[in-house]
Amino acid sequence: MLLLRVELQRFLSATAAVLAFAATLPAAGHAQTQGKLDARYTATLSGIPIGRGAWVLDIRQDQYTAAASGTTTGLLKVFASGSGTGAAAGNVMNGQPIPRNYAATIVADKKKDEVEMVLEGGTVKQYTVTPPPPPHPERVPITEAHRRSVTDPMTASLIRVSGNGDLLGPDSCQRSTPIFDGRMRYDLQLVFKRMDKVKAEKGYEGPVVVCSISFTPLAGYIPGRTVIKYLVNQRDMEVWLAPVAGTRVLVPFRVSIPTPLGQAVLEATQFVSSDMPRPTPTSAKTQ
Repeated sequence: MLLLRVELQRFLSATAAVLAFAATLPAAGHAQTQGKLDARYTATLSGIPIGRGAWVLDIRQDQYTAAASGTTTGLLKVFASGSGTGAAAGNVMNGQPIPRNYAATIVADKKKDEVEMVLEGGTVKQYTVTPPPPPHPERVPITEAHRRSVTDPMTASLIRVSGNGDLLGPDSCQRSTPIFDGRMRYDLQLVFKRMDKVKAEKGYEGPVVVCSISFTPLAGYIPGRTVIKYLVNQRDMEVWLAPVAGTRVLVPFRVSIPTPLGQAVLEATQFVSSDMPRPTPTSAKTQ
C-alpha cells in the first residue's frame, strides 16, 4: 500500500508538469481573436477514475482570462486526496496571449501549496511560493536569467497558431516553450505524431492534432529525484489539441502519460467553445 501511495504521488507530480506544456508563436497579420471555452475533464489511471476538473477560458480582442479547478476522486482519493485551482490573465497582442498574472493553489492531505506571479513582457517581475522549497544541496538554483523570456503554465497551454493556413496540422506541434511555475524552470517540446478524431460527450466533435511531449528541466529541481528522471527519459507522453472556436488557439483535449501503474489519461468529457461577435466600429454603425 505504501508503494501504491508513492507511485500515485509521483503520478500527480508528473501530471502537474506535463499539463503545463505548449508554446506560442508570434501571429502573422492582425486577425481578431475572440472566443470562449467551457471544458470538463476526467482523469483515469489504467482506466480507473481518479480525478475530475473544469477549465473556463475567455479570449477577447485585447485580453484573456483562464481559470481551472480539479479534485481527486475514487481510488486516488483514498491514498492521496487533494484539490487545486489555477488562474491566469493577460493581454492579447495581434492574437498572441501575453501573460500578466498567474496563481495556483494545491491542497493535498491538509497541506497547502500556493504560487503567485506577476509577469511583464515575458519576465517574472515578482513571485511568491508558500511554503518555499526546502533547502537541498543538489537543487539546481533558479537565477534571474531563468525568470526571463518565460510564460506561466496556464498561458502556456494556449497554443497560438500563426498565419492564415490550416489550424490543425503538423506545424502546430513543432515548437518548444520555456515555462516557469514558481518552483521550477523547464522546457516542454512538442513534436507532431499524427492526426486523429475525438468526440466529447458534450460539445466538440472533430479532428485533433496529436503531439508527443518531452520534458527538459533547467532549474529549481533535484536531478536525483525519481520523478524527474522518469519524465526526462519518457518518450511516450502525448497531448491531443483541439481548436477554440473564433480563434487560432489550440488547447488540450486529451493528455496521456505512461506510469509504472499503467496509462494515466486526462480527457475532456465536455468541450464547448463558441466565438464572440467582433465589436462593430462606430463609423460602421447605422446612423
